[in-house]
Amino acid sequence: MIQIESLEFNYPQGEFRLSIPRMTVEHGEKVAVIGPSGSGKTTLLNLIAGISRPRQGSITVANQRISDYRDARRRNFRITEIGFVFQDFELLDYLNVIDNILHPYRITRALKLTRRVQHRAVELAEGLGIGNKLKRYSSELSQGEKQRAAICRALLPRPRLILADEATGNLDPRNKGRILDLLFDNVASSEATLLAVTHDHELLPRFDRVVDFLDYRNDAA
Repeated sequence: MIQIESLEFNYPQGEFRLSIPRMTVEHGEKVAVIGPSGSGKTTLLNLIAGISRPRQGSITVANQRISDYRDARRRNFRITEIGFVFQDFELLDYLNVIDNILHPYRITRALKLTRRVQHRAVELAEGLGIGNKLKRYSSELSQGEKQRAAICRALLPRPRLILADEATGNLDPRNKGRILDLLFDNVASSEATLLAVTHDHELLPRFDRVVDFLDYRNDAA
């Protein structure tokens, strides 16, 4: 599902460097990524999603070398094939919960909004305990509720790859397990792959494999 070769990345300013000689995530795997803050875990997710581009090297997702794609093609690929749960949620303040969940379908022709999709959006929200919040705006939600809305939005298109950046970080212990169950159930039912950044080491035994991101960090001297 994911193949990374000879990847080199750095920001225009600062000393941060990310170097990954090789990294592979197999189709259907549930992989957790750990490492200290600032080690580049979120940067890696952005590179895999095509939000950022590497300075050198290649990133292939679902047999498509997205690191070579232009912006528009990377964006369409991300919308249709990747479900991204952002750490800061990326909810739009002027939309209510249901419209935030459905938003990807309204910004591209690559996805088609149907009654079945709308029904699935409601089902996902109910499954995560925010079915009674669908008409509320993000300013009226708790941090945990915002996170659950963002997860619903990411799962709605049944993506082949789910990228989760601290998807359980703002949730209480009961809801952490609930969220992970939903993510894993969607991975299984959609035959998808999950790559999840987490600081919660209690969750690690539930994943197939753990990648320690400290191995990929290279600060310039």
